[in-house]
Amino acid sequence: MKKKNYYILSDGKLKRHENTIYFENKDGRKPIPINTIYAIYALGSLSVTSKALSLLASEGVCIHFFNRSGFYVGSFYPRETLISGDMVVKQVLHHIDEEKRLFLAKAFVEGSILNMSKVLAYYGLNDLRAEVENALQSLANAKTVAEVMGAEATARNVYYSSFDLILKNFEFGKRSRQPPENEVNAMISFGNSLLYSTVLSEIYHTQLHPAVSYLHEPSERRFSLALDIAELFKPMIVDRTIFHLVNKGIMSEDDFNRDLKGVLLSETGKKKFISAYNEKLNTTVKHRNLGRNVSYQRLIRLECYKLAKHLLGVEKYKPFVMWW
Repeated sequence: MKKKNYYILSDGKLKRHENTIYFENKDGRKPIPINTIYAIYALGSLSVTSKALSLLASEGVCIHFFNRSGFYVGSFYPRETLISGDMVVKQVLHHIDEEKRLFLAKAFVEGSILNMSKVLAYYGLNDLRAEVENALQSLANAKTVAEVMGAEATARNVYYSSFDLILKNFEFGKRSRQPPENEVNAMISFGNSLLYSTVLSEIYHTQLHPAVSYLHEPSERRFSLALDIAELFKPMIVDRTIFHLVNKGIMSEDDFNRDLKGVLLSETGKKKFISAYNEKLNTTVKHRNLGRNVSYQRLIRLECYKLAKHLLGVEKYKPFVMWW
């Protein structure tokens, strides 16, 4: 039976009876067979019994928790079964060696910039595409990770300026985070939180340790490697999901809550976004090297494998760039 992501938006409790997980709330009790669960995204107030946690941990199921505003709070990350001491040592060595860390930081940003460029090419915005790719020169000349992040910020600012040309129904203006100032920013923040959690789930199923990163500082967040890898997939997964929802008229102003603290997705808005986001994760493309169709979510896992090979000295890392 194929495993899938479960998104829990209502308040309730996860319990265990024998080898089955049950979700209980005011509407009743729903069984969730353990062999169907890949990861759980808890967007309501979720309580989990120790017995349920034990079973989920034994099956390697991560639970990602979000607050009522849709912002990521933290994850239940089961005890790692694949991480090896050798890999952790290699990760740390590549972090503390300035040259090795700089190489990986540049690779993540290069992939991010080229994927932004691919999105702009899809929408025929070739002038902005060229401007975004100009940041690659600054990236090549960067001597520090801070300069690398500066090149990424320059490219992303140009890329974000395209949103009002692509979007038909909502205005974007500029990026705002805490809180999001409009509907588009609310969707970006929510989508990025979902993607961070998805990447973290994929890292769990590899030998990589999620706390050792190269572009982002490990002190920023506990699982900062997920932030590094997520940069590659934001344009393809999060941004394209937003463009689809807005330009197809799926999202309306009624799908957002507005108050003095900014704009956030409503419950109906979250449901619509999650449905489109999960559909995007399950979209498949024929892999150039494997010669078979793989899902977008699987591409994230494959990226983790590529990074692991680089750290072990097997194959030099090349960042993921869309080829379609």
